[in-house]
Amino acid sequence: MRTRHMLTVTALGLAAQLAMVVAGHYVPLIRDNVFAVGGMAISLAAGLAYSKSAATGWGSRVAMAAIIGGVCALLGIGVSAALGDVPLFVLAVGTLSSTATGAIGGTVGMLLANRASRRNATAVEADLRSRDR
Repeated sequence: MRTRHMLTVTALGLAAQLAMVVAGHYVPLIRDNVFAVGGMAISLAAGLAYSKSAATGWGSRVAMAAIIGGVCALLGIGVSAALGDVPLFVLAVGTLSSTATGAIGGTVGMLLANRASRRNATAVEADLRSRDR
């Protein structure tokens, strides 16, 4: 596992979550209409970013993407709850839903990474065949 990559993606996801939380604290439109979907989208993107470039197996990539999505949400929602912008039960519901969307992002990232590697392998094979002629 590439710990630095995992920490970088987690930090970026958390920064995005915190930016949304702070913006939502001052702009009710964001708090009322963006928090749920925006938070899950951030977790999905973080999971995808980790999984697409991680150098581990399928299961560990998706599991780590889920953990990253959940951690980003847990901390972001925790700050939002501390600010009084969301009720405390959102901490559990939001973290669980963001963990699930992190796993979905991890799965999509794996599929994209596999597709890209197959495309590269096909291009290398074609190049080798053309050199043999």
